[in-house]
Amino acid sequence: MRPLSALASLIVFAAACRGQPPSSNANNPQEPWTAPSPPADVSHGEAAVGSTGSPAPIDPRAPAPAGARLLKVRFEVKQAHLAIAPGVVYDAWTFDGQVPGPTLRVTQGDTVDFTLVNHGMMPHSIDFHAAQIAPSRVYTNVMPGDSIEFRWSPQVPGAFLYHCGTAPVAMHIANGMYGALIVDPARPLPSAREFVFVQGEWYTMPAAGERGVLQLDWNKLLGGAPDYVSFNGIAHQYADHPILVHPGELLRFYVVDAGPNRISAFHVVGAIFSKVYPDGVASHAWEGVQTATVPPGGGMIFETRLAEAGTYPFVTHAFADATNGAVGMLEAK
Repeated sequence: MRPLSALASLIVFAAACRGQPPSSNANNPQEPWTAPSPPADVSHGEAAVGSTGSPAPIDPRAPAPAGARLLKVRFEVKQAHLAIAPGVVYDAWTFDGQVPGPTLRVTQGDTVDFTLVNHGMMPHSIDFHAAQIAPSRVYTNVMPGDSIEFRWSPQVPGAFLYHCGTAPVAMHIANGMYGALIVDPARPLPSAREFVFVQGEWYTMPAAGERGVLQLDWNKLLGGAPDYVSFNGIAHQYADHPILVHPGELLRFYVVDAGPNRISAFHVVGAIFSKVYPDGVASHAWEGVQTATVPPGGGMIFETRLAEAGTYPFVTHAFADATNGAVGMLEAK
């Protein structure tokens, strides 16, 4: 059952959306509701628009293809205090001390030699959505101070999620244990300016014994009510630091939704996707797409060209989540 406080908040919000003043009861109405001022003077400006002069905390550019048929990958599980919004610090569980974890890029048919080392305080594991492999053999819990090593070969191209699979899985994902894996097709896609956006959710409460630090609120997670929704771990970062691109150039976005609960209805305002490669099938594309839904645990590849110079917001079109941080800006110059 949803907690009473969350239910009351939903009632107030619903009344506000109907344009009626919310009230605690019929005999004691509150002040009439008024719409907040928009944070930016731009269509779909759910966050203030900064300058392209300074880079975002997390570089969204996709890594270059590895160029080797055997890739040695090592992840270390670490607990770390990370910024998830300006002035907001969270006690995160991570792969390699970052959220999302490192973006991996391989080519169809490569071999991945993978090692997971657990420096955390509880069991953790790994789940590569691009791998066709027995979970009972390799996605097993790794105890603190221990490690696991295995090999696998990606056979299906696309944009994929990886995450910790230790139960409760929602807790480990919501604490930051996720990342993106790009599997390039054997025949490469056309050259493009490429970016990676991993959508994730933060459900927060004050951490016990740590002033100014937040931790997971399990009840908020079960209720599906995140405080922040982010692209690449930090709310609004690509609005604060717009991404510089050029009109007419081919842009390719690898969009992965870590969840654990919310969809990503990915959309670029002022653009149409010339191609969208659906989940895990980079050889077949949809054409002329306005918005495509990436489910929790899914990934898609989006391509577009911006028609003219200007500022183009990109969002999840589930706009409560865009308002909570899943929004950025492309600055075409």
